[in-house]
Amino acid sequence: MRQSVSFGGVVAAASAKPSSSNSSSSVPTKIGKGYRLVSIEEVPEGGFVAYLQVKRKNKIYGPDIPNLRLFVKHETVERLRVHITDADNPRWEVPYDLLPREKPPPLKQARGKSRKIRLSESKFSGNELIFSYTADPFTFAVKKKSNGQTLFDTSTSDSDPFNSLVFKDQYLEISTKLPSDASLYGLGENTQPHGIKIYPNEPYTLYTTDISAINLNTDLYGSHLVYMDLRNVGGEPSAHAVLLLNSNGMDIFYRGNSLTYKVIGGVFDLYFFAGPSPLDVVNQYTSLIGRPAPMPYWAFGFHQCRWGYHNLSVVEDVVENYKKAQIPLDVIWNDDDHMDGHKDFTLNPVSYPRPQLLAFLEKIHSRGMKYVVLIDPGIAVNTTYGVYQRGLTSDVFIKYEDKPYLAQVWPGAVNFPDYLNPKTVDWWVDEIRRFHELVPVDGLWIDMNEASNFCTGLCTIPQGKKCPSGTGPGWVCCLDCKNITKTRWDEPPYKINASGIRAPIGYKTIATSAVHYNGVLEYDAHSLYGFSETIATHKGLQALEGKRPFILSRSTFVGSGHYAAHWTGDNQGTWNDLRYSISTMLNFGIFGVPMVGADICGFYPQPTEELCNRWIELGAFYPFSRDHANYYSPRQELYVWDTVAESARNALGMRYKLLPYLYTLSYEAHTTGAPMARPLFFSFPNYTECYGLSTQFLLGSGLMVSPVLEQGATSVKALFPPGSWYSVFDMTQGVVSKAGKYVTLDAPLHVVNVHLYQNNIVPMQQGGMTSKEARMTPYHLVVTFPAAATQGQATGNLFVDDDELPEMKLGGGSSTYIDFYASVNQGAVKVWSEVQEGKFALDNGWTVGKVSVMGLGGPISAITMQVDGQEVTGAPDIKTRVSEHKYIEESDTDGEMKSVMVEINGLTLPLGKNFTMSWKMAVGL
Repeated sequence: MRQSVSFGGVVAAASAKPSSSNSSSSVPTKIGKGYRLVSIEEVPEGGFVAYLQVKRKNKIYGPDIPNLRLFVKHETVERLRVHITDADNPRWEVPYDLLPREKPPPLKQARGKSRKIRLSESKFSGNELIFSYTADPFTFAVKKKSNGQTLFDTSTSDSDPFNSLVFKDQYLEISTKLPSDASLYGLGENTQPHGIKIYPNEPYTLYTTDISAINLNTDLYGSHLVYMDLRNVGGEPSAHAVLLLNSNGMDIFYRGNSLTYKVIGGVFDLYFFAGPSPLDVVNQYTSLIGRPAPMPYWAFGFHQCRWGYHNLSVVEDVVENYKKAQIPLDVIWNDDDHMDGHKDFTLNPVSYPRPQLLAFLEKIHSRGMKYVVLIDPGIAVNTTYGVYQRGLTSDVFIKYEDKPYLAQVWPGAVNFPDYLNPKTVDWWVDEIRRFHELVPVDGLWIDMNEASNFCTGLCTIPQGKKCPSGTGPGWVCCLDCKNITKTRWDEPPYKINASGIRAPIGYKTIATSAVHYNGVLEYDAHSLYGFSETIATHKGLQALEGKRPFILSRSTFVGSGHYAAHWTGDNQGTWNDLRYSISTMLNFGIFGVPMVGADICGFYPQPTEELCNRWIELGAFYPFSRDHANYYSPRQELYVWDTVAESARNALGMRYKLLPYLYTLSYEAHTTGAPMARPLFFSFPNYTECYGLSTQFLLGSGLMVSPVLEQGATSVKALFPPGSWYSVFDMTQGVVSKAGKYVTLDAPLHVVNVHLYQNNIVPMQQGGMTSKEARMTPYHLVVTFPAAATQGQATGNLFVDDDELPEMKLGGGSSTYIDFYASVNQGAVKVWSEVQEGKFALDNGWTVGKVSVMGLGGPISAITMQVDGQEVTGAPDIKTRVSEHKYIEESDTDGEMKSVMVEINGLTLPLGKNFTMSWKMAVGL
């Protein structure tokens, strides 16, 4: 569910004008002369500590911190940490219990004497990364040993439009020089109109905000302070990443040849990840911040939601209409419609009576379907509300002047739980338990957790006035409020570009001078709010029946993917928003949140019929696939239009066949951090043409989705990196791209183009109306070789497990992992498997029933086949079919080249046992 900023809050926010007297535009470009290094020493834990002194004090944005402590350590072979803080006083950092990681050495009260630094000591080398520095003024650089590339360089000259190191209590600044041909990705959450590459001279502000995703280049719901840098020097691609771990608000300025951080608190805690491939980078990054959460199998089915399912009978009708339309559906959702007066952990006794709801859940659970509901963090101030009363008793709420901070969200007046408080986490876990006893939900959707507030400042409940009134938009502030400007936390000296208009940072959220557990200021912890709620929610769900949690969170931070999935917030039903959704999805894969998707067909207003057709064709291939609509929009479920229903059956029909592949990708994400949906450069880093491509994407390493993104289009111009590609909807259709090229593909209304790259083996099944049904059908192995291959290799894999278990891992008899291999050599084809922990697959009775091999040289006159050494040619149940490939744009193929697909049906190969099948082909007419 959304709040006012989605519909008019930006206009409202503009009236809250910040002071411009000390804004960034009125400040000199240069601030001070930086710092000098005065002493340095190695530390027993590894790395070194150095001390810095400010060179010339000034009072721009406040006084300088005179003494800094620098800590540098090669934490792993591929990871370097550079930590800079106040040498004399502790400063706020992202809590180490919230995001576990190594701690730097404790601050020392007395520092060692200064000593000269010999030139030979100005480098600190690890296996791959080299840290070097200059002493006066202090600057540092990080380089790669393998290629000599400088990844980060803080040196500055008089002509540079940025400062040397600046470190004040509420203003920190550091910059790096960059080569102009570096391609940068990341730094979100924001909606990037120019695509996935970070675009020079556009604003990048990081501060979690409830502002609709339709707002471009604006700080949105999450804060992810990592960027990936991909370079191609002399034909050699190399990627690395930089993370600034800091939860305070900040602006980041990318000028094309430099990048500057301007941060309003905390410390510089920089991590450098050496790569060299994009997959290496996310592996190294998620090894620090936490691997992506395991997701239950059903989460990869299709989800239907709407704000405005007014009663249970409407929800029941939606489920039955999907079934009637033969459109797959796994999960039905409720926004806050099920609640009593918008209050968390309650049921409306009239519109969602518990006995009827329990009967409905029993019915859909018997089909294998699931039910997910929304909870918001704001807890209604209501003396008859048990959740609130128990919270008051346990003292769980954020405080302002020793009283629970008062705000307004959907129920009216609310207090916000302080998830940094261990008592709050215990209370939240208990409330989830109580609610699950009331309604056995299968997952939780946590929304409005930036945190969103319909009011601003210090508020009281008005006397003699109903709040909310029950009429008009529910997001209008009805409390009596006054602005808080008396502290430097509410009015910091540097104004970040909050909400795209440099709004006060306490605007429509928790006042930044409010206080959390142990005296922590909201000013410092603001962007952690959704992350801390996610961790508490995960703990609560995991305590229920020992099942694998499913959480969808709107607000995210570095590490959120370790616990939750994400959707991209309030999008519009427009062609632009359809296109933007790809870039945001791909960015979240880099952020370590691979389970991501946008509201299919748009959240508001209602899309056109044509747009909804095209959106389900794209959305069927989001990792998280959900249709969600606004209370005030007409209905847009996929069965509402006959044409959309047809497109949904087609696209979701393929998704459900690909569920084994998607689930295996989620296992890969959980174990290595690899995004499920990836930019093309992840698989083709040598092919620079795809570095800025934002209109196509890969699922895994080789399944390419090329959707229609333009109104009225019946074809799509798609980029094909070098190699052979085969349509998964019609495997006789292919594209051969010798050097990489754009190809115009037919795409009438019900067609989405999805192609599989050569040298892959993809496990598929037969599909179904639910993932439970689809999961019990025979497997189909799709093998791809280069067109007309006389020699070639292909590989693939499959992970299956008991997806109810909390952990997603191999071992213990509850999972099976299979590597698939295939080869072709002068007419001899071999397909085989190597199984680990086969018992689980055998116990489930899963079999491979079909094998399709693409790209074989032809024509073929006869096939002699063996399975596990036994000849099966002529077996009555096994059918073989040979089909000739048709290639779009034959100019890239040899005119005489003949290439065929061989399909073998009727197999019953146990999935949990090693198998080998081979055949010899007689080639000729």
